[in-house]
Amino acid sequence: MLVKTYGSAVYGVDAITITVEVNVMKGKNYFIVGLPDNAIKESLQRIESALKTNGFLMPRIKLLVNLAPANIRKSGSAFDLPIAIGILAGSGQLKNLDLLRQLVIMGELNLDGSILPLKGALPMAIQARKEKFKGFVVPRSNGGEAAIVNKLTVYPVSHIREVVEFLDERKPIDPIDPDTRRDFFSTQYRFDIDFRDVRGQQNIKRALEIAAAGGHNAILIGPPGSGKTMLAKRLPTILPPLSLQEALETTKIHSVAGKLQPDSMLIARRPFRSPHHTISDMALVGGGGLPQPGEISLAHNGVLFLDELPEFRRSVLEVMRQPMEERRVNICRAKMSIDFPASFMLLASMNPCPCGFYNHPERACSCPPGAVQKYLNRISGPLLDRIDLHVEVTPVGFNELSSADQGESSEIIRNRVINAREKQNKRFSDQTGIYANAQMDSSLLKKICMIEKAGTVLLKSAMEKLNLSARAYDRILKVSRTIADLEGKDDIKTEHLAEAIQYRSLDRESWAG
Repeated sequence: MLVKTYGSAVYGVDAITITVEVNVMKGKNYFIVGLPDNAIKESLQRIESALKTNGFLMPRIKLLVNLAPANIRKSGSAFDLPIAIGILAGSGQLKNLDLLRQLVIMGELNLDGSILPLKGALPMAIQARKEKFKGFVVPRSNGGEAAIVNKLTVYPVSHIREVVEFLDERKPIDPIDPDTRRDFFSTQYRFDIDFRDVRGQQNIKRALEIAAAGGHNAILIGPPGSGKTMLAKRLPTILPPLSLQEALETTKIHSVAGKLQPDSMLIARRPFRSPHHTISDMALVGGGGLPQPGEISLAHNGVLFLDELPEFRRSVLEVMRQPMEERRVNICRAKMSIDFPASFMLLASMNPCPCGFYNHPERACSCPPGAVQKYLNRISGPLLDRIDLHVEVTPVGFNELSSADQGESSEIIRNRVINAREKQNKRFSDQTGIYANAQMDSSLLKKICMIEKAGTVLLKSAMEKLNLSARAYDRILKVSRTIADLEGKDDIKTEHLAEAIQYRSLDRESWAG
């Protein structure tokens, strides 16, 4: 008897519906065709144990399983459940076949019939709704993310017996019906850390506020123990909240990568990813035989923090250059090409030299001549080109550390950032793919970042006296536009330019002289 069930396979951040055809017929041996990987080929062993353990029969005649379309490679163990249900239906152990045609079924089986979680439940649910399936049978721990999709009934299951009893209409399964919007908006501002935890460092807090307001990439340069990492971890607390569309994009990526917590739903806060400096090129940008998202995609709509930037291999840093410009990464293989979103804020930190004390106000640098420039040269010019703010971090003095005074909270700073972003949303409302000042191209820069005569004189003087390189010009204009937005000004004033100029430390030719 030939029976069809329906599953789903994830490619990139989207899914494709897979028809699982099971034919129980005369002959011998079991076969799975349709470009399955080894995990799928092994599924019949798991399925046989699960069926027999729960009192079902495994056919002892020829069993042919086809995963269609057959020209697409399938991978993973989540096809266990649709194949097992197909075998039960094909061998006459399931009677109600009408319901099978209306469901997408996915899940990995343990030998006792219990069902394990899978990756990519959210894009699978989106595709199931798109193809007008009425329901999605999914492992219980993936039920929350699948239930994000409206107009699709999600049936969470923990064991194959539940699925059989449901399909035979002997025992119903309660579908998940969450209040997604309420849960999403109630957790947007729940942070365990806050900017008021940081003593002193007002100039660094100001720089990070500017970075958050304009979506600017930033690098913190300072000695060990000056608070660079502590400040960086608090950047997400002052970023504007995710919109529902941004949250859905971000959750899809984390679902595909298997990074969502059990029973989780929409990601409500902007992601903060901080990979170790030993990371490989593939782990950073994504890849693999069946490409998976890397750290830059997991940081989509959030922050990618690279601590001790010069310690990363140069090849790893260089592969970020194109994704930083295009805000997506394309992974190409011989038989496929997959796009992953990669719109992130880059925040980096570094010591000023190998010993860490170059330009320190109290301790002398012990590095030999030329070591500072050699250390800085580990970061290429084209990468520094893409970083708008270079912020020098100095150690906090004892008086500030011991003071009982608390600085501004993240909420107060965040409100200013949100107001500045709203001005930018109006400014770029007729532009495609541009939402913040940092994303402006040269033509928009000339149109939007007009400066008065006094500002032109100041900028020219600064570039000559501070030996600023030519690449600093555009960055200064973008940052000054953001500073003006934070103050609610329509025009860029001289004081805005003056503040922006101080954030180009690494462009000074005297920096490592």
